[in-house]
Amino acid sequence: MIVLIWVFALAISVGPLFGWKDANFEERVYVDHACLVSQDVGYQVFATMASFYVPLAAILSLYWRIFQAARRRIRHKVGSNGNAKRSRYQRAAQPAPPQSETAPIACSRGSEYELSSCATPTNNGSAAPSGAGGVSSVDVIPRETEHRKKKTKKETLEAKRERKAAKTLAIVTGAFIVCWLPFFVTALMLPLCGEWCSFSDVMMSVFLWLGWFNSTLNPIIYTIFSPDFRQAFKKILCGRAAVNSRRVR
Repeated sequence: MIVLIWVFALAISVGPLFGWKDANFEERVYVDHACLVSQDVGYQVFATMASFYVPLAAILSLYWRIFQAARRRIRHKVGSNGNAKRSRYQRAAQPAPPQSETAPIACSRGSEYELSSCATPTNNGSAAPSGAGGVSSVDVIPRETEHRKKKTKKETLEAKRERKAAKTLAIVTGAFIVCWLPFFVTALMLPLCGEWCSFSDVMMSVFLWLGWFNSTLNPIIYTIFSPDFRQAFKKILCGRAAVNSRRVR
């Protein structure tokens, strides 16, 4: 894919050198010294489509698919959390078992951390072995609750990360469109309209520099929305020692 991009860029650049140019190209460039590429309609349609409009359509299509996938993942995680909560509520709302199954448990502790014997009407004094032989329900419930909390917290962080990544991608794509769209619209209109369209040199320069300014915006956007980029820039600009000292603080 990278090789294909460079081939397209080379074809766009060398096209006028091999004769794909308008009738006034020689006079405009060598006599008037105007820095304006070939205004041949076919060339401009090919150049603008290959360098902007087709890549833009691909970017928007891919971004839409990424956005849909992220939304499905977030909804699935929220739904799974909701089902888990409902199942817990249903278990809590179930009627209490008969008294014979819920009689008070009389326990004597053999040590500080394990149950030695527990007598209920159903186990006749034989307690479930603790330690290596088995795990009591007293210990299982807190562990399950702690595991659910950790899992829910992890899923929440993942969903937040996915939303942030989708937001960053949308901002980068929007900045690319805003910066480059004016230049490529005017570049396509000039050969199509001919003398009917008149754009000043200042406006063309502003549109061109606005497109180049997009390369300046991308590092700023990534630095604002990505902690990894911020850490990398801090290491480059301030040195590793400064970053480590801030972490210690």
